[in-house]
Amino acid sequence: MTLPFLIILLAALVYAAGTLVVKRATDLGVGVWRTAFVANLMTALFFQPLWLLGGTVHWHLWWQPTLLALTFVVGQWLTYIALEQGDVSVATPVLGIKILLVAVLVSTWTGETLRWQLWLAAVLASLGIAMLNRRGVHQPHRRVGRTIVTAGFAAISYTGFDVLTQQWTPGWGGLGRFLPLTLVMSSVFSLGFMLRFRAPLRDLPRTTWPWLLGGTALIGLQSLAFVTTIAHWGQVAAVNVVYGSRGLWTVALVWLFGHWVHSREQKLGREVLGWRLAGAACMMVAIVLVVA
Repeated sequence: MTLPFLIILLAALVYAAGTLVVKRATDLGVGVWRTAFVANLMTALFFQPLWLLGGTVHWHLWWQPTLLALTFVVGQWLTYIALEQGDVSVATPVLGIKILLVAVLVSTWTGETLRWQLWLAAVLASLGIAMLNRRGVHQPHRRVGRTIVTAGFAAISYTGFDVLTQQWTPGWGGLGRFLPLTLVMSSVFSLGFMLRFRAPLRDLPRTTWPWLLGGTALIGLQSLAFVTTIAHWGQVAAVNVVYGSRGLWTVALVWLFGHWVHSREQKLGREVLGWRLAGAACMMVAIVLVVA
């Protein structure tokens, strides 16, 4: 396995750990919008040391980091709308089609030829995500149509972010200018999340802050690993397949450590467990197809 894929596997694991910690903060009353705002600030902070790597600031191309940041934040906005007003077991599989969308966009827009193993891996990874997030057949879903539409557009936004990161970063002389600027812009656009805050951040209890800061720090760290890998090594389609393993890592960490954060996921029945085992198998096959 090459270094980029090892980094992405580690990023997927860190993401899973971060979401587990953030879930605890959310359960303590932080809410998804305040969490997303803090996570974007934390992520922007993690990207700033990249200035030391050098590069060139192209002021006439100011619209590139601006558009890329807007694409990312719009994706977040739509994701949280889908999760807030719909059902996670519907939204997450729809978001998972991003893996296929990235492969389609790379092959059609950039003209890159993808081997058949990668196409098969993208399909299997998307199916795996759907299976890993399937709930029991007797559990009703809320606002399915709206959830599918908002999550679908979120997946399109994230797809654009990944592919444009790969395409535009080299033109700025590498990682040291384009990415820090982009993430600063995303934190600025995140100010819009404040419109949906239940209450100001200063009202959060002290006991909640360690969960919030710890979880968002992990999210920021894995974002740094994921985005810089795409920007430096490319292979955005293959990277997304491997990164899809975060769903598998999330299930594993919840199973092992969910009781530490009072997660109820461990009490799901045999039917859900069966779907998750099938999803895990799909994800593992997809990763093997990519890295072999």
